[in-house]
Amino acid sequence: MTRLFRRWVARAVLSVSIVAATVGASYGQEKVVRIGYQKYGKLVLLKSKGSLEEKLKSAGYKVAWTEFPSGPPLLEALNVGAIDFGNTGEAPPIFAQAAGAPIQYVAYEPPAPKGEAILVPKDSPIKSVTDLRGKKIALNKGSNVHYLLVKALEKAGVKYSEIEPVFLAPADARAVFERGAVDAWVIWDPFQAAAEAATGARTVVDGTGVVANYQFYFASRKFLQADAKIVELVLAQLGEVDDWAKGDIHAVAEQLAPSIGLSVPVVEVALKRQAYGIKPVTDSVIADQQQVADAFFALGLIPKQIKISDVAWRPGT
Repeated sequence: MTRLFRRWVARAVLSVSIVAATVGASYGQEKVVRIGYQKYGKLVLLKSKGSLEEKLKSAGYKVAWTEFPSGPPLLEALNVGAIDFGNTGEAPPIFAQAAGAPIQYVAYEPPAPKGEAILVPKDSPIKSVTDLRGKKIALNKGSNVHYLLVKALEKAGVKYSEIEPVFLAPADARAVFERGAVDAWVIWDPFQAAAEAATGARTVVDGTGVVANYQFYFASRKFLQADAKIVELVLAQLGEVDDWAKGDIHAVAEQLAPSIGLSVPVVEVALKRQAYGIKPVTDSVIADQQQVADAFFALGLIPKQIKISDVAWRPGT
C-alpha cells in the first residue's frame, strides 16, 4: 500500500470525528440528511437558496450542512458515516472505494475539461508538459487534478516518477507557487481563475483532450438503502439550481463571490468553464471513471483493482 493511500485512510479518524460529533450533537436522533459541500459548486448554491430545507421539511427531514476544503476529506466523512451526501471530482472516489468506503455514485455533471489546469508562473521557461520532467509540481493529493497530472504526463511521454509531486491543499499550494518554491501547480477552478487573475499564471495544459473532469454526486450505501427518495429529492433540487445557474452566470457569480472571497469577474470566468446538467450515471461515464481507477492502480497509487460499476446507483434500483 502506498504512502498516499495510507495517509488517505489515516486522516479519516482525526478529520471526521469532530464533524460527526458536531452533527450528532446538533440533531440527536431526528431524521436528517447530512450534506457535505465544498466552497464552490452547485451544492453551495443549493444551500444559499434555502429551497431544499422546505422540500425536506414536508418529507419529515432536516438538513445539516458541513463544509470541506476538498474532495478527499469529504469522502472520508462519508466513509465513517459523518455525512450522507456530497460531491467531488473524479479522483477522490477512486481512493475512497479502494479504502472500502460505502459510497454510491448517484449523479454526475458533464465534462468540464477547461476547469482544471497545470499552471506555471508567467515568466517561467516551462512551455510544455515535456518541460516538467525533473520539476516540482504542487497538487492536492487524491483530487481530480491528480488524474489530470497523470494523464498529461503520460500523453507527453514523461513518466510520473520523473516529476516530484508536492502534495498541498490549494491555499498552501498557491503560497509556495507564488514564492517560486515549486515549478508548477495543478489546480481547479475557482482557484485556477483566481491565480490567473492575480499572478498572471500561464496554462501549460488544461483538461481539453486529456481528461473529462467530471463532477460526481455521492450518497452513502446505508442512506440510499434507508431512503432513496430523499436522495432523489436532493438531486431534483440540485437540478433546479443548475438550470438557474446556467441561465444567469452573472447573478450566480454575484451570489458566490462574497462567500468564497473572490471578485465577481474571477468567479464568472470559473463559472463559464464549468459544466451544467445534473444527470443519472450512465454506462459510458462508468467506463470513463474505470479508466481513472485503472490508471491509479497501474501507478501503485491504490493497492487493489476496483470496479466502478459495483458502486454505481441508478434511480429506482
